[in-house]
Amino acid sequence: MPKAKGKTRRHKYSYNLNRKRLYRSARRRAAPRIACSHIRHAWDPHKSVAQNLAEMGLAEDPNKAVPIPRKLLGMEVDSDGQQPGKKIVRKPYVVNEMELEASLPEKKSNTLSRDLIDYVRYMIQNHGENYKEMARDEKNYYQDTPKQIKRKINVYKNFYPEEYKNFIASLKPEKMEVQ
Repeated sequence: MPKAKGKTRRHKYSYNLNRKRLYRSARRRAAPRIACSHIRHAWDPHKSVAQNLAEMGLAEDPNKAVPIPRKLLGMEVDSDGQQPGKKIVRKPYVVNEMELEASLPEKKSNTLSRDLIDYVRYMIQNHGENYKEMARDEKNYYQDTPKQIKRKINVYKNFYPEEYKNFIASLKPEKMEVQ
């Protein structure tokens, strides 16, 4: 039985077909993705983005919220010093919670791997401040240059200053015993 005529023919791509229209009806309008939990809890899905942000006392457009004064642009100021229409903030707790969260001190999450800490301590213990000797050491598996080793030691000093001081203090009695 013979094949149907149009099935083996290659189909040409139609550049004139508007494919956006086909998918637009399938997608429904979703709420914007909100990262801040305070805003997420106060968000009203039945209102627009501008209305929600205005109720919370937040700016939709930062350029309109804090305009550039005309003096800086080289033009004269024609206003009487009055602010145009004060907006009513119905949800001030959102801004207050965000300010409180922003004022908290940032927790340091800087840590070094245990391998790097052991490597740096070994190098300091055996070679002191001689970075060229450290570079020739057999435990220098990654073949770090003296500058790279110095940089690693400085990172260790910055991340763990107390531990570094205690480590250096513990090395000094050992050196005195040797002499």
